[in-house]
Amino acid sequence: MLYYPYMLNPQDGEIRKELSNKLKKARKKSYLTQAKVAAKARIHDNYYARVERGEVNPSYGIVVRPIKTFNLKPSKILS
Repeated sequence: MLYYPYMLNPQDGEIRKELSNKLKKARKKSYLTQAKVAAKARIHDNYYARVERGEVNPSYGIVVRPIKTFNLKPSKILS
């Protein structure tokens, strides 16, 4: 099965962990709480916390929302 780098494979915990670390770093740099990021990104705060911990396999659309709240380009986080 082919998949693109921005589409996470459920078995690929390494990619999820790297993404979660980048999101957490960007959030802390912006001095925002998980709840504030989730509210701005229109994502449930519990789900965003799970994304940031690398526990879920979010879609590209879900991943891009918080990135935009940090005023970053998706390529900055997803590369």
